Amino acid sequence: MKRNRKTRERYKRLIKLSFAAVMLLGLCMLYAVAWSGYYNKAILQMPFYRRGNWMMILIYGILLVFFMNTYGGFKIGYLKNGNLIYSQIMAVLFTNLVTYLQVAVIDRRLVNPAYLLPMTGLELIFIVVWTMIFQMIYRNMFPPRRMLFIEGDRKDYHLMDKINAREDKYQICEVVSYKKNLETIKKKMELYDAVVIGDMPSHERNLLLKYCYISGIRSYSVPKISDVLLRSSDELNLFDTPLLLSRNMGLSVEQEWMKRAEDLLIATLMLLVFSPIFVLAAVGIKCTDRGPVFYKQERLTKDGKHFMIYKFRTMVVDAEKMSGPVLASERDPRILPIGKILRATRMDELPQILNILKGEMSLVGPRPERPELAAEIEREIPEFRYRLKVKAGLTGFAQVYGKYNTNSYDKLKLDLMYIRKYSLMLDLKLILMTPKIMFLKESTEGVSIESEISDRNQYDRRKDG
Repeated sequence: MKRNRKTRERYKRLIKLSFAAVMLLGLCMLYAVAWSGYYNKAILQMPFYRRGNWMMILIYGILLVFFMNTYGGFKIGYLKNGNLIYSQIMAVLFTNLVTYLQVAVIDRRLVNPAYLLPMTGLELIFIVVWTMIFQMIYRNMFPPRRMLFIEGDRKDYHLMDKINAREDKYQICEVVSYKKNLETIKKKMELYDAVVIGDMPSHERNLLLKYCYISGIRSYSVPKISDVLLRSSDELNLFDTPLLLSRNMGLSVEQEWMKRAEDLLIATLMLLVFSPIFVLAAVGIKCTDRGPVFYKQERLTKDGKHFMIYKFRTMVVDAEKMSGPVLASERDPRILPIGKILRATRMDELPQILNILKGEMSLVGPRPERPELAAEIEREIPEFRYRLKVKAGLTGFAQVYGKYNTNSYDKLKLDLMYIRKYSLMLDLKLILMTPKIMFLKESTEGVSIESEISDRNQYDRRKDG
């Protein structure tokens, strides 16, 4: 059975490619009907002919590939059904919006969207049907991986629970401590499709990784901080001994200038686009308890500098007067009715556009933490201050790929990944990804107080070795 699985694995990429190809073909055909049947004929200027029509369909396909890759619409077998379909819908909606604007520019007027709307509806139906059918076929071909979990000293921060939550993809069949006899662990590893190597000392982990490599065993490893730093280093081939160069200077001067120009341009556009939401939120908050619309709070940004962050007020006035600075829980009684909506959609963060224009924050960067909470976290995780090599951001790597209640250690690793591989294209990708996570429930969950206390009590910092 294990051998059959390995044989099928060789064709997995080809199978996924066939899924993407059929989806692109179906969506492009629907667009071709709408374009040739209506929009090309409706253009007041000279209509397109054969090559022009093919070019318009090709551009539509390119846009689809771009947005599908951005939102994860092709991640068949990786995302859950709901998340995968949601990603595809986001990609189609953005593609159709850009396409409508493209047609409007060609025709020099706002054309009638009458055909675009039913086309979009048919595309969404096609997406749901094709994805559900293919996911069913894919899961029959690739059942959940039977995995051995080699745990570290501290249960690996609920990693096992997270893996078990994806029972459609993974199945942890046995758990063993890395402290067991190495030969015993090796024999167990041979029995399963894959191995999860938890957070353990580097020496033991390296022995396991090398054995997995030589034996062709798929392995999933929990990275240490030093792994994140090394992985993004530059290869240096000046000598016959390979070297990894880590400059560790944060962003270069040119990158900082480009990032600031990006912040000013996009933040100004955002302020114009979201001005109606500013008005609606202000009215909603004032009508609730007549308190101030904005809430100011001290936060940390680059090099540990303090600044006052702006947010829409989502809690009662003086919410922390009695409780002190504490994290908001899932059903916090201090949250206003409109505050629940603003928090659920993350619209409470919009006034931070003003902080970006003032230069205190960036559009993309680590989440701005409160000084007292950051100090508390640093007592357990001294490396947490490494995040402050760049400005805090309205969105970021940890915000997009993590959750609101992702533990601090994992957020730190995600933020360091962003800092180490920063580029303007990465910033633009994270900005485009942000609308997707705004409406995902799992991305906006509140922090469970019991979980947070448990994580901090269990956290035992080990040297990266």
